[in-house]
Amino acid sequence: MKFNTFQSPDGLTLAWYELGEGDGLPPIVMQHGFSSATEHEWVDCKILDDVAVLGRRMIGIDARGHGNSDKPHDPGQYGAELMARDLMALVTHLGIDQYDLIGYSMGGTIATLVASLDLRVRRVAIGGVGHGLVNRGGLDPKVLDTEALSVGLRSDSEDGLSGIVLEFRRAAIARGNDLLALAAHSEAAKAREIDFDAIAAEALILAGEDDPLAVHPEILAGAISGGRLTVVPGDHHASKRSPEFRRALVEFLR
Repeated sequence: MKFNTFQSPDGLTLAWYELGEGDGLPPIVMQHGFSSATEHEWVDCKILDDVAVLGRRMIGIDARGHGNSDKPHDPGQYGAELMARDLMALVTHLGIDQYDLIGYSMGGTIATLVASLDLRVRRVAIGGVGHGLVNRGGLDPKVLDTEALSVGLRSDSEDGLSGIVLEFRRAAIARGNDLLALAAHSEAAKAREIDFDAIAAEALILAGEDDPLAVHPEILAGAISGGRLTVVPGDHHASKRSPEFRRALVEFLR
């Protein structure tokens, strides 16, 4: 898939994509999840096809460490704050005055941070995350221990790995990821406070009813003024493929 590049504020070369041309309405910017990329999250999963019916310009970004973007192995070059800054820098680079934003999983955390910092965001759809975003500004370590994930990604084999760590490792390999870059990314994960009161954009929370990474999404929806919640069938991987997810997303952005 053809991509363009721009420089992040700290000098990394990051990939972005023109996913669809549209009229003068605000464009839609899309941020993928951990170990995914623009092509996998939005194109291969067919979400792009559903959103395209809106006739809007659509833009995707590969987060640092993912897809066609630079993949440093230094944990100091990762973190949701840096990736939020990257996304806002892309929007500025493209001369966009107002936009709608979609983020899934890790991308949901990034999208929430961006919405709390950037008044150019008109609407934000946050998928695949739950109350951990309110309590810790990220994942609940009881669900996914990021230190254990980093160890699992650095391991030479699957021996001794199980559960969600093994699942993430296998998914990362299947998608052709740089495991050392993802391990560095995982090591950089930390608790943070998000200023939910600063989010002026309309917000939709989308969560799978069987998603262990998006439990108690009603707490997240309640933290955002006017936030609305749609619970759809499926776990973390299946929910975004459900007709209910796509229908709610398109109606929210319409």
